[in-house]
Amino acid sequence: MTDDKKADLAGPGIGTYEEVDRVLPSDYKSLLDVKETQKALYAVKDYIEKGLCKELNLFMVQVPLIVTRESGVNDMLDRDGSRTPVEFPCGLGIEPRLNAQVVQAATKWKRMALAQFECGVGEGVNTDMRAVRKDYFLDHDHSSYVDQWDWEKVIEDKDRNLDYLTDTVKKIWKVLRGAEKLALDMFPQLEDPRYPELPDELTFLHAEEILDMYPDLPRKKRETKIIQEYPAIFIYGIGWPLADGYPHENRAADYDDWITPTTSAKGDPMHGLNGDILVWNPVTKRRHELTSMGIRVNKETLVQQLEMADLMHYLDLPYHQAIMNDKIPLSIGGGIGQSRTYMLLLRKAHLGEVSVTLWPDQLKEICRNKNIHVLE
Repeated sequence: MTDDKKADLAGPGIGTYEEVDRVLPSDYKSLLDVKETQKALYAVKDYIEKGLCKELNLFMVQVPLIVTRESGVNDMLDRDGSRTPVEFPCGLGIEPRLNAQVVQAATKWKRMALAQFECGVGEGVNTDMRAVRKDYFLDHDHSSYVDQWDWEKVIEDKDRNLDYLTDTVKKIWKVLRGAEKLALDMFPQLEDPRYPELPDELTFLHAEEILDMYPDLPRKKRETKIIQEYPAIFIYGIGWPLADGYPHENRAADYDDWITPTTSAKGDPMHGLNGDILVWNPVTKRRHELTSMGIRVNKETLVQQLEMADLMHYLDLPYHQAIMNDKIPLSIGGGIGQSRTYMLLLRKAHLGEVSVTLWPDQLKEICRNKNIHVLE
């Protein structure tokens, strides 16, 4: 069981195509055809972008697809270094050429962008972000092509608490719930008794509380258990080592704050000012992550987390220096998976039904056999 828990820290993905074949539904038929799907998708996209901007006081900004290695602003996803960005030299006729990296997410860039776009306290930015994550196992809800609403908002020191985080999560959930109602109004055939609507409210639990409920299970199995009881949850505190010695999941040490001491609703000591929204997907009958988000590190917690992760050399990078020298503001932010959201709200079995990317032939054959139309 210890090995299972350790292996589960590495992040998402099922692991084998035999398992993908087993878990994907065999009785699937899309409720929308390909044309209806695109119309619904873009209506939902517009609703969510406008809704997030209204509820969180954000405005849309341009976002980079490539950054330099030396900037330190690329998202390393997990702090174990297992997911590295696509990298290439660029700049014809210059020596040395630029060391370019394709972003894996815009997590760190957004915080620096708050200063660039002159955001005041309580104001922030939202992006229509595209990224490449080459080190994922490609299954029904993980792709090397990633699209997210990556958002970030300026806060004050007094806002660095669970109440502020919780209030922000509730506002995001209101937008996602509203987007589902829009899709159902546009295409009534999505109202299928097999696929109940999302609940109006989330259940909030700490990762430590979920471990208490299922102490012998690894992380993804714990999540699967809890979302069958509560079909939409927010899990606080992802990154800090729990009572069994393992974090709920590895998180990078230099953006979300997962080290700050907090207290659960029951009064128990906890850690972390971040978390994930997960739901039960009634089409795939699996756990379905929609967003990761959190209050970001300040200069004290940045140092503490880098020390825990044995990454103190990061402090020499421009992004980290900006935090240490108060050049960029305190913030809260997150990334909401676009295709993940469309897949859920439009009752789809596979990401490939709502996004165009690369899939291995083995997976495409599995989808064909299960009546799942993957876009090409």
